[in-house]
Amino acid sequence: MRIVVQRVSEAEVWIDGNCFSHINRGLLVLIGCRTGDTEESCHWLAEKTINLRIFEDADHKMNLSAMDISGEILVVSQFTLYADARKGRRPAFTDAMEPVEAERLYLKYVELLSNSGLQVRTGSFGAKMSVKLVNDGPVTILLEHDI
Repeated sequence: MRIVVQRVSEAEVWIDGNCFSHINRGLLVLIGCRTGDTEESCHWLAEKTINLRIFEDADHKMNLSAMDISGEILVVSQFTLYADARKGRRPAFTDAMEPVEAERLYLKYVELLSNSGLQVRTGSFGAKMSVKLVNDGPVTILLEHDI
């Protein structure tokens, strides 16, 4: 399982011209599931997400986590995180998990984040979405849990 974590001052998901979800200061998380991923990946990545120290403290050092600042989290499914573009010009998605199981793991990850007490919003799994964000820093971290 692979996630891209972006520290944001705000982010939102738009579907069919309507704002579907919005967060203020916190994290925008793009999540992709790979064939063979399990709930173990969800647990590991959820814990890492809420405790990742990428927010600045009073000394401008990245010492604070989303938990420390009561940050909000917006989670968006993105199977293209498993695109393979090593050959040819069109990416292949053969490593991406089939949608039914990927949605189950996506929802499990969201549930685990929500259990932390933080405000968690989502996109709509499988929908065509527009994601707008203000990346604060910019800070973008790639996390992966290998199977």
